[in-house]
Amino acid sequence: MKQTHSEGIQNWLKLIRADGVGPTLFHRLISHLGSVEDVLQASIQQLTRVEGIGDKTAQRIHATRDDFDVNAELAMAEKHGVWIIHCKDGRYPAPLRAIYDPPPVLYVKGTLARSDSLSVAIVGSRRCTTYGQEQASRFGHILASAGFTIVSGMARGIDTAAHHGALAAGGRTIAVQGCGLTRIFPPENEELFCRIATSGACISELPLAYEPLSENFPGRNRIIAGLSMAVLVVEASAKSGALLTARAALDSDRDVMAVPGKIDSPFSQGSHRLIKDGARLVDSIDDIMETLGPVGETLSEHAATHAEKAKRKNETPLFDPANFNLSPVEIAVYNSLDGQPRHVEEIVADTQLEPGKVNAALISLRLKGLIKQLPGNVFLK
Repeated sequence: MKQTHSEGIQNWLKLIRADGVGPTLFHRLISHLGSVEDVLQASIQQLTRVEGIGDKTAQRIHATRDDFDVNAELAMAEKHGVWIIHCKDGRYPAPLRAIYDPPPVLYVKGTLARSDSLSVAIVGSRRCTTYGQEQASRFGHILASAGFTIVSGMARGIDTAAHHGALAAGGRTIAVQGCGLTRIFPPENEELFCRIATSGACISELPLAYEPLSENFPGRNRIIAGLSMAVLVVEASAKSGALLTARAALDSDRDVMAVPGKIDSPFSQGSHRLIKDGARLVDSIDDIMETLGPVGETLSEHAATHAEKAKRKNETPLFDPANFNLSPVEIAVYNSLDGQPRHVEEIVADTQLEPGKVNAALISLRLKGLIKQLPGNVFLK
């Protein structure tokens, strides 16, 4: 099904592309003046009444608000199969909308699903070890198999491995680009870009033809963190951009986890620093389970209040627990639990499923926080 642009996207593009307007100032303008259309029609004097806008900035905004060629941008989007949404659109990811400075507009190639509200970011250095690539792929595969969407930046190294792991599991993955979606970066990931777009989405806040400049990537990192419930740093050097993503995650009240490496490896210096500063050390899937395991419980309370607000605003709830996308086997295993502790052998007998499938489903349900494991292979809903 072909996706359409948000209604009124032309004016949103005009404003965000005006000289001097970034995400933070964009939202401040809307908050003060009322709507995108009101801002575009505002006088220089009205613009100067907005906090942080002096005469020069107001003049720049006023002079350049019609400079961006919106029609050419929309024609290019049509040509490349990209749809553009603004942050008032119900399809806009609810977790991303909740951060301090959400992108006013998002370019999307692929699909956004409600289940993407259950996302985990896996990030790390471009220059990495074989060990790092293996761990990124492994965790990407396990989490995607459990129904989580894997978010990363499609950069060389750890990001690429995480995307591949999710795709190998047949799961969803989202790549956030630090350039326009017609400038695939790195270029050798063109095939990966296409695969991600068919089983998830490639997204960017930047104009379609925007080049991959270094100053774009801090903004890209905040989107990765904002889309995700938690960020897993697999391998990061002391100056890795993955550390910026981790900081952005903390700023947005997301959990941060890190995989340790060799104590003398420069490729893991940043990861070890995160652990010293309080990030959850992850050396097995059980550690991720303990971090994400309460998802079902904590989100059910959070979503109860947020869902009512979202309903009134016609929005998707933030991190909606209804989006777990359980497989038929998971549903059968979950339904076999009736509130009383049950041994795994009882579950196998009750469901008449293969033990291997039951164990895989139990792991997945634990990851999603829907069941608890008690001592002796006993499980409780």
